[in-house]
Amino acid sequence: MATPDHNLTTINPLYCKFQEDFKYILLPVSYALVFVFGLALNGTALYVIVFRTRTWKPSTIYMFNLTMCDTLYILTLPFLIYYYADENDWPFSEPLCKIIRFLFYANLYGSILFLCCISLHRFIGICYPVRSLYWLSTRRAKFISAAVWGVVLVCQGPVLYFSRIRTCYDTTSPELFDDFLVYSSVISVLMFALPFMVVLVCNGLMVRKLLEFSWRSEGRAEGERCTLSACRSKQKSVKMIIIVLATFMLCFLPFHLTRSLYYSFRYLRQIKAINVAYKVTRPLASANSCLDPILYFLAGQDIQLLLPNLNVRLAVSIFTTIKLQKLSRDQLTTTGNSTF
Repeated sequence: MATPDHNLTTINPLYCKFQEDFKYILLPVSYALVFVFGLALNGTALYVIVFRTRTWKPSTIYMFNLTMCDTLYILTLPFLIYYYADENDWPFSEPLCKIIRFLFYANLYGSILFLCCISLHRFIGICYPVRSLYWLSTRRAKFISAAVWGVVLVCQGPVLYFSRIRTCYDTTSPELFDDFLVYSSVISVLMFALPFMVVLVCNGLMVRKLLEFSWRSEGRAEGERCTLSACRSKQKSVKMIIIVLATFMLCFLPFHLTRSLYYSFRYLRQIKAINVAYKVTRPLASANSCLDPILYFLAGQDIQLLLPNLNVRLAVSIFTTIKLQKLSRDQLTTTGNSTF
């Protein structure tokens, strides 16, 4: 069976062939570890969400969909483990190759979009607690989740066309590679770059908001300062946001950067050391499936403790202000009537 490098060499004799035998050890081992730990963690998360959660809040709905994305993604890994362990020999049918590649990328980008939804949800809850009472409804969360699945399925549909049986390669056959490069570039911008910017902005603003609450608490009288549990919740929320940002940049950013460079070099018919970097970062993208249940489940519990406190404080403050303004107007009216 011909390898992709051999085909490209036939097209262009000046094509620089790069040895990548290391991937036949790196990818099966890393994917196997992600499969074992990811399946256990996401299975536990699904059990808790489905059987132990009585009331589904919007955050629960996003977390459920994120966990489903990670679980479906993990279920494709055994086929890829066998494929790379057997040195790019795909013994299964072409339709199965198309389905595996489709599920692989659909659930990868589905995870990114649902992470973005969770960040937006947390951002509105922390920075706009009063408006969140209206915007963060269960009905809206269901609608947004359905829309995310629709966008992912439509945008990843072309993968079914580009996947080929020759070696079930992660791109496409050489004669279709130019079209695939355009498609991949558009998908990277729409389904990674834009959501990544949203995650950065939302989490950055959340950190600033939480720090403002901490600074205000320090400036208040001793009796008005936040309770010990509330302060710890705020500190933990800041730490979790930092960890989430670091994880997002560690898992997805290197993968997309090295993949873009790798595709560009393939387009120029030159494979260089970027090939090694691309193969190394592919397991990092898969590792996100193991981190999502830990990071966002803990962060979700933490936010649930923090948000009601902030919401109640702000609502009481607004209510008190309105009452004082009304009393002032009543007093002015009464004074005016008594004068005349």
